[in-house]
Amino acid sequence: MIVEEKELDEQSVESKKAADMEPTDTEADPTKQDSPNDNVSSEAETSKEESDGGSESTDKKEKKKSFLGKDKKEKPNKLQERVDELEDRVKRQMAEFDNFRKRSEKEKAAMFETGAKSVIEKILPVVDNFERGLAALTEEERKQPFAEGMNMIYKQLITELEKIEVKPIEAIGCEFNPELHNAVMQVQSEEYESGIIAQELQKGYMYRENVVRHSMVAVVE
Repeated sequence: MIVEEKELDEQSVESKKAADMEPTDTEADPTKQDSPNDNVSSEAETSKEESDGGSESTDKKEKKKSFLGKDKKEKPNKLQERVDELEDRVKRQMAEFDNFRKRSEKEKAAMFETGAKSVIEKILPVVDNFERGLAALTEEERKQPFAEGMNMIYKQLITELEKIEVKPIEAIGCEFNPELHNAVMQVQSEEYESGIIAQELQKGYMYRENVVRHSMVAVVE
């Protein structure tokens, strides 16, 4: 029994030595060892994943930034467009109002001119009667108080007409002008040449630059 146990101990020792002498899986198969290329490839994959993740986050940030930037850019543009539109509208309304004001002033001036001419036309026959009455007086009659009073009223009337820019049209000795004169007859004259006004039958008047009444004249043949 002792011999058998001894033999078993020797066999176990020998098997243990043999097991120690056998190469490990790593030593027996060099392909199972970690190669530098494997390490590099794993690092590259890791960096690639990190770069992919970083690029994705960067794209998201850029998209978000561009989206926000677009909003910020569009809002001022829309606001500026609205401001420009309102400013243009105000300018148009101001121009229209200015044109309306000028047109109204011109119409008022035209209405005033028309009204003034109408009144002056009604006063002129009174002036004509004063002139005819004073022209018919003799020298002795003109010295009388009544005639002097009539003459003073006539002069006052002419002065007031001059103040509102009513003035008589020159006729005798002037060349005939159809815009100012109304020729009612032709006469012969040794004093004036042909086409010159020799007689004034009715005095004409102008109000500012407009003719209120044309002069009735006789023109030399």
